[in-house]
Amino acid sequence: MASTAAGGPPVLRDRAFLLLLVLVSVAFAWILWPLYGAILWGTILAIVAAPLNRRLTRRAGGRRTAGALITLVLVVVIGILPVAVIGGLLVDQAADLYARVKSGDLNPAQHFERIVHTLPGWAVRLLERFDLAELNAVQHRISEGVLRGSQFFAAQALNVGQRTFDVVVGFFVMLYLLFFLLRDGDDLVRRIRAAVPLSAEHQRALGDNFTLVIRATVKGTLVVALAQGVLGGIMFWLLGIQGALLWAVVMALLSLLPGVGTAIVWVPVAVYYLATGAVWSGLLLIGYGVLVIGLVDNVLRPVLVGKDSRMPDYVVLISTLGGLAVFGANGIVLGPIIAALFLAAWDIVSTSTAR
Repeated sequence: MASTAAGGPPVLRDRAFLLLLVLVSVAFAWILWPLYGAILWGTILAIVAAPLNRRLTRRAGGRRTAGALITLVLVVVIGILPVAVIGGLLVDQAADLYARVKSGDLNPAQHFERIVHTLPGWAVRLLERFDLAELNAVQHRISEGVLRGSQFFAAQALNVGQRTFDVVVGFFVMLYLLFFLLRDGDDLVRRIRAAVPLSAEHQRALGDNFTLVIRATVKGTLVVALAQGVLGGIMFWLLGIQGALLWAVVMALLSLLPGVGTAIVWVPVAVYYLATGAVWSGLLLIGYGVLVIGLVDNVLRPVLVGKDSRMPDYVVLISTLGGLAVFGANGIVLGPIIAALFLAAWDIVSTSTAR
């Protein structure tokens, strides 16, 4: 059915039908909302794995079901199982750290006290200016902060355990949806494009940005974060730092935020080593952090997503933080996606206005 330049498909100019369309769409979104996380990640994995799925389908003689099934197995083995194993190990370390801090076996404030005693006079005066030289108060803050952090991870583990049924259902819904999106995704995209009342040019611009930011976020941001976390965790383990896996996860999460990064974790540790006389360990950690961990972003990201596909760092930072605040963990991807679509839509408006 042909569409007009101004109004789109004629059926969308029927107000009664348009109202019905809005109502049933809202109702459908409402009943799907409890599973939105599974649907989101099923869609994301399908978009990321689409090029691989096309190659495997061609090698399978054009049999889309076989290609989608092989791709699904590879996604589970390469992407999902390692995350599940690391998550289980992380829960164990977080629970152990929480128990040690609560029992007093591990007192991070003592390490701070050792640092303060080795600082020069000007540094002590600087701490006094910010009310950080009162050891008892600072010790209480540090211990309380570490206790809360480890308690948070332990509570999350307990929450996941209590919601095991929901987690299992969501996981299988994600895999089920992923299979059909891999197999029938191209047909679905064509049907969506035929139904959306936008010009082909605008559809292409929005669709390209949507796909690009998902692949950039997953292949670039998440893979780079994983790499930096792994590298940082390995060095922490070699240096004998307690809870290396836990710190690796913290570094991976912080690396998602441009301008913040993993230095928030390894710099204080390096300063502690230098202040307590472990000069070689401190210098080794600084050199490793700058030359290895710090350069991963500059080396890996252009290889994975290309140099021209990045949004400005400040947009990524703000959209990621906002996404985390609104959507929780899913906001790591949803925040940048919404920001990219916002920029693409307004770019279309500015381009059209300039003509």
